[in-house]
Amino acid sequence: MEDVKLFGLWASPFTQRVIWALKLKGVSYEYIGEDLGNKSSLLLQYNPVYKKVPVLVHNGKAISESMVILEYIDETWPQIPLLPQDVYLRSVVRFWSKFIDQKTVDMMRFFRYDGELQEKAMKETLETLKVIETESQVGENNFIGGNTIGLGDLALGWVAHTLVAMGDVIGVNFITPHAFPNIHSWMTNFLQIPIIKNSLPPHELTLEYFTQKRKMFLAMGKQEVVDHHHHHHH
Repeated sequence: MEDVKLFGLWASPFTQRVIWALKLKGVSYEYIGEDLGNKSSLLLQYNPVYKKVPVLVHNGKAISESMVILEYIDETWPQIPLLPQDVYLRSVVRFWSKFIDQKTVDMMRFFRYDGELQEKAMKETLETLKVIETESQVGENNFIGGNTIGLGDLALGWVAHTLVAMGDVIGVNFITPHAFPNIHSWMTNFLQIPIIKNSLPPHELTLEYFTQKRKMFLAMGKQEVVDHHHHHHH
C-alpha cells in the first residue's frame, strides 16, 4: 500500500509543482496544508534542515525541496515520464529546470517592495524572463525540451499563475505576447492541460492571498527603514 502525504501551502508555487507532478502521474496522496506562521511539529520533524514546504512523505520517508521531489516522483512512478528519453534533451531539461528553480525566488523579489527597489527588482525579473524566452527554445516546441509537459515546465509553471497574480496586485502584466511571444505561447499550452488547469487554486482566492501578502511585505519594509534609521542616531 502506497502511503503518500504532501505537506504544502496552497498558494506556494513550490508546492504547486509537486501537486502537478503527482496529478500528472495519477498518484493519490493526502494533502496536509501548513500555516507557515505556525508550523506543525510533523513538518519540523520531516524537514529539519529548511523547515519549509513542500515536503513529500512516501511510506514514512521524507523528501524536501520541490525539484528534488519532482525527480523522486519521476523515478518512483515512471509512467508519464517528466524527462525525455533522449540523453541530450534530458540534460537540456535538467539545465533549464535548475536555472529556473534557482531564479524563482529572485524573480519574485519585486513583490516585496515599492518605488525604486521594486523597479530595480522588476528589471531583474524581466531580464531573467528574457533569457528563458531567447535561450530555452521554449517557443520551438510546445514545452521545454519537447512536445510533452515535463520537469522544466513544472519549474516554470508558476509564471503562468503566481506571477500573473502578483502582477495583477501591482498592476503589471509581465508575460505579454509582444514582450515574450515564446513564453506566452508556452503559457497557453501549459494552462490548456486539463490536469494543470483543474488543479490551480481559484484566481480570486490567489489574488486575495497575494494582496494581503503584499501589505505585509510593505509594512515590514517600512519597519526595516525605521529600524535602520534609529540605528544611525545612536
